[in-house]
Amino acid sequence: MQDQSDKELLKLFRISSSRNYAFDMIVRKYQERLYWHVRKIILNHEDTDDILQNTFIKIWNGLDNFREDSHLFTWLYKIATNEALNFLKSKKRRYFLPFSDYEHSAGRELESDPYFNGDELQMKLQKAIVTLPEKQRLVFNMKYFDEMKYDDMSKILDTSVGSLKASYHHAVKKIEKYLNEN
Repeated sequence: MQDQSDKELLKLFRISSSRNYAFDMIVRKYQERLYWHVRKIILNHEDTDDILQNTFIKIWNGLDNFREDSHLFTWLYKIATNEALNFLKSKKRRYFLPFSDYEHSAGRELESDPYFNGDELQMKLQKAIVTLPEKQRLVFNMKYFDEMKYDDMSKILDTSVGSLKASYHHAVKKIEKYLNEN
């Protein structure tokens, strides 16, 4: 399954007889990574599943137009990230949630999440991450958990590497402060 390179999968996708097979292989190759990326943004399993489904629909619809200016992985992450951020924006608008209320409700969701299987320290870290501004949270998760390179993050988030490094640095400092105070 993961033996085929992205270039081979894209080539297969562009052949009508192997299109479905190639897309299925792309989904299998990236589904888990994208799930956890979105899950760290959204925090809720059911919403993450919905967003992931929308993400793969957008990928299916846009794959013919993928120009390969970037890696397939980067393009997929960008779509998943945008879907997750759009979901958060619509949720905040729909419920008129200021950031502090979102932070509080996200913390409650973490505590009651039956899919969360971390220990007390992991819960504390996740609560610290939830307190970060959206961009810092996103950058921290991508760097710390996904071990993503700044160049890839720059393409996904349309932000300079310098800005990303600063966001990560500020996020780390805020998390350290939170962990020391709580």
